[in-house]
Amino acid sequence: MRFSIQREGLLKPLQHVIGAVERRQTMPILANVLIRADQGRLSVTTTDLEVELVAQVNEAGATDGEVTLPARKLLDICRALPDEAQLDLKADGDRAVITSGRARFTLSTLPAADFPALDDISTSQELELSERELRHLILKTAFAMANQDVRYYLNGLMLEVEENGVRTVATDGHRLAMCELKTSVAAPSTQQVIVPRKGVQELLRLLEDSDDRVRVQIGGSHIRVTLPSLRFTSKLIDGRFPDYERVIPRDGDQVMEVERESLRKALSRASILSNEKYRGIRLVLAEGQLRIQAHNPEQEEAEDEIEARYTGKAMEIGFNVTYLLDVLNTVEGETVEATFKDASSSVLMRDPGAQDALYVVMPMRL
Repeated sequence: MRFSIQREGLLKPLQHVIGAVERRQTMPILANVLIRADQGRLSVTTTDLEVELVAQVNEAGATDGEVTLPARKLLDICRALPDEAQLDLKADGDRAVITSGRARFTLSTLPAADFPALDDISTSQELELSERELRHLILKTAFAMANQDVRYYLNGLMLEVEENGVRTVATDGHRLAMCELKTSVAAPSTQQVIVPRKGVQELLRLLEDSDDRVRVQIGGSHIRVTLPSLRFTSKLIDGRFPDYERVIPRDGDQVMEVERESLRKALSRASILSNEKYRGIRLVLAEGQLRIQAHNPEQEEAEDEIEARYTGKAMEIGFNVTYLLDVLNTVEGETVEATFKDASSSVLMRDPGAQDALYVVMPMRL
């Protein structure tokens, strides 16, 4: 097998697929990238057995064949070559030779027949969105996913497809994030799937803020997202996601509206002297104002006060400050609205100007 291509033509596809290559592999072949040429079309594929990424390479004069090469070494070679350099690759036996100008690199290969391929998914649901819409759904909720929780079904993002829209939900048991997109979907029935954490992070890295259409296919055990010149496939988590509707508080009647950036800065300042392990801060709500307090085992204290539109009863409630800051970093509006019921109930937070996303944070005892 051999092909000739300009450096940029191979560099960008390699950068797209490199995320599926783990640095520590139990199988040596998983550290390689599969390069396949078929009828003049070139594709590069990587997988870690959970996520598979396939990128199409344009304008490559190639003879049919396939070869696997060390993925990170090939990427580093492409990065190190000068801009607009011409790159020629020739694979023969267990060696591949890359030449570019006066530079020459010899890489070891592994048999392409040993490269694992994910099974074709039997699609039960299919929909089309723009890259921007899918990115928005993930970006607004992914931060609330659990990380290595024994409740394995929380270590991912729940994607729900129904007749009138798409919804994403993530929770780690202490906070919940939900975002929904109203769109016409030819869904025979409501379906929920859980995309694992790594797949979500990889998809977020690949999606751009563009109007290009992407096709989402959902199967029994896999999800596939087809972007322009790129195909992402991930296994699904086999588990039942919690009933998130029961977690969302609907009976709160104490509403506070505050400037988002002022609250974010005040929380950041107070958090400096919070308990490093539990990250607890106390919100003291009174008419027209919000006081933020923090203390730690060294008897150090912090207090800050900002203006807030609040006319409910006076209240003190504790939270993990990291959870509140995560919400404030995700909300984009100038103000944020928080609805309370009492000091022992979860708070419902949202951007008053964007009703498509909401966030729930459980209180903590201080």
